[in-house]
Amino acid sequence: MTGRRPPPAEDEEDGAALFREAIGTVRRLPEKREPVPRPKPEPVPRMAERDEREARGEFQRLLEEGPLEAADSLRYRRDEISPRVLRRLARGQYATQDELDLHQAGAAQAEAWLRRFIAEARAAGHGCVRIVHGKGLHADGAPALKNLVDRLLRQRADVLAFHSAPAAQGGTGAVLVLLRPR
Repeated sequence: MTGRRPPPAEDEEDGAALFREAIGTVRRLPEKREPVPRPKPEPVPRMAERDEREARGEFQRLLEEGPLEAADSLRYRRDEISPRVLRRLARGQYATQDELDLHQAGAAQAEAWLRRFIAEARAAGHGCVRIVHGKGLHADGAPALKNLVDRLLRQRADVLAFHSAPAAQGGTGAVLVLLRPR
């Protein structure tokens, strides 16, 4: 075979003519236009919304609960940290690798020391540290350093969890902090 079609037989030509005669005149349809694309939706900043929700929750908690008292325990964990880890931290089952003592520091100085201490501890690869803030028994009203430490640690993304230390490690006058790995 040569790959050419043989000429149509007379019957095929008659069939095509009969078909055209049966359907009548044909008109061409108008060309279909492409649909106008819909504008893409704006991206949703999910992480920013989550951070905003968490911050509002923390702020609301502070408004409802008021300041911590000397005997109150500090405790906090991020959602990705299991309650079991927090219980182990509360029992002092993690070895502390560094310590910061905030006794006798003013609020501004304690805040600066705490921020630098956490940054340096993470840079050194420490996973668990102890911060001694004292019980604030000599202060008028609520213990200022204890409330400052609680507030600052909750705001830091590099803090995974914290809990007041067991009695042998400072009790409610110290806090054990789990840090996010570098």
